[in-house]
Amino acid sequence: MVPHPHLNAPAGGYVFVVTYGRSGSTVLQMLLNAIPGYCIRGENGNTLYHLFRAWHVLETTDSIRRLRRNGKRTAPHQPWYGIEDAAAADYARDLADAFVRDVLRLPQGTRVGGFKEIRFHQAGAHLGAYLDFMAMAFPGARFVINTRNLASVARSSWWARQPPDKVAEMLRPAEQAFAAFAQRHPARTIALRYEDYAAAPEALAPLYAFLGERFDGEAVARLMERRLDHSTG
Repeated sequence: MVPHPHLNAPAGGYVFVVTYGRSGSTVLQMLLNAIPGYCIRGENGNTLYHLFRAWHVLETTDSIRRLRRNGKRTAPHQPWYGIEDAAAADYARDLADAFVRDVLRLPQGTRVGGFKEIRFHQAGAHLGAYLDFMAMAFPGARFVINTRNLASVARSSWWARQPPDKVAEMLRPAEQAFAAFAQRHPARTIALRYEDYAAAPEALAPLYAFLGERFDGEAVARLMERRLDHSTG
């Protein structure tokens, strides 16, 4: 049996749109899904983050790390019996495979899978480790980091119910974590700014080059004129 058959099904790997709400991410989702063979799902309520936390415990719990380092075998009478045999990397890919199988449910023939999510900032201090987990667990993972002027974000939709400085306080650390991740994984990331491509669709040409796909400026402009439906019902 092929290990992780669902995870390894897309021959072109995965693309993740990493962002926060009211940043233009649904436009990017639409454009990516217009590329033949792409299936970039929408938001999933940060479901994958909670799977990451299960893996993260194995990687970071002090008692587990000490037992692995000392190389000693635990015995049946000891409280951490057998934990040194836990296969954290395999567990990460098992979780990712289940996520693809049961959450993304990519259609047959998908060449590149993925999703966009606006709740990455909810990972807080774990955000950098969460993104690193995604880069490790998903084969061929590439990341489209999408940001927008935070003052504009704070005036948009539900964000406007909160003071602008609170919105910035919530999202600025996420932007810093995004930038740090891009520095760690420069070949796997591209950074986009909503203001750039909203004003000039040709600003998205580097995205298509990053993905190895053909850029059709006229087709992109037509798609960007389409009215989007942000409802959940």
